Amino acid sequence: MDDFPSIERPLRIGTRGSALALAQAHETRNRLAAAHGLPAAAFDIVPIKTTGDRVLDRPLREIGGKGLFTREIEDALLDRRIDIAVHSMKDMPVLQPDGLVIDCYLPRQDVRDAFISRRWRSIAELPAGARVGSSSLRRRAQLAYHRPDLTLVEFRGNVQTRLRKLDDGVAEATFLAMAGLSRLGMAEIVQDAISPDEMLPAVAQGAIGVERRADDTVAAMLLAAISDGPTTLRIEAERAFLRQLDGSCETPIAGLAELEGERMRLRGELLLPDGSLCIGAERSGLAKDGPAMGRDLAEELLGRAPPAFFALSGISADRGSPPVR
Repeated sequence: MDDFPSIERPLRIGTRGSALALAQAHETRNRLAAAHGLPAAAFDIVPIKTTGDRVLDRPLREIGGKGLFTREIEDALLDRRIDIAVHSMKDMPVLQPDGLVIDCYLPRQDVRDAFISRRWRSIAELPAGARVGSSSLRRRAQLAYHRPDLTLVEFRGNVQTRLRKLDDGVAEATFLAMAGLSRLGMAEIVQDAISPDEMLPAVAQGAIGVERRADDTVAAMLLAAISDGPTTLRIEAERAFLRQLDGSCETPIAGLAELEGERMRLRGELLLPDGSLCIGAERSGLAKDGPAMGRDLAEELLGRAPPAFFALSGISADRGSPPVR
């Protein structure tokens, strides 16, 4: 984008087309409009269907991982068909295409996982053998680690699809992100908001990131006005942790950075997909040192992993080179 946005030349905001993604795009538009005194008509929200949205009958790890929710949007950004792109940060690969950057994060919302069931009020209430639906490798591994007596089934689709599957008896319970349900105005369906002490969330869960072309100085100026400093510190620490692990959709990884004044507490978990192993640790220090803390935490977890872990986890034992997207 070369010019300041206007009704005649609106800024084009790329997004997935789901109800949640559109809500996040509208939040971004509203914050930009308020920060710069612009009308809503100076922004054009452009829904883009991604491979991850089209293919719903197979687990993500079988069809390409996290990039399936971002690749088409990033292609549109590189091709200048859109000017910025709004993403759920937990869906973002740790590496971006050359020429694109994310340096704007909206204020982070609730990081917790939500337990959803038509019958049971919490994980603890689920009887042995109960069928729990989830497409998240992290949630499945954590649940298998803490409750190996439960039956896990693959469960993809939007919120309405998952609720319908519960009604149809495909599963007795499932999980969604509290932040997403809050943004959709659907927090009332939550039976239990699960403490991070019980289920550590995905890296960057609850955070919205806005991507732009690295050479677009106007977009950089516009986005700087709405970027949230505390969220930036937390996400940079968590994603440094994830990147050091070469994290992908094939690897169950959890991570959470929390701030108290100028200090940060960073927790991380590394699991095997079947839940047979969970390695956890934490760091604390100055928030400005978050990325270094994340890398150090990742190295500790990898150093504690047994040799068989690398063959089973999808993480390379030779991490001399960064992962190639």
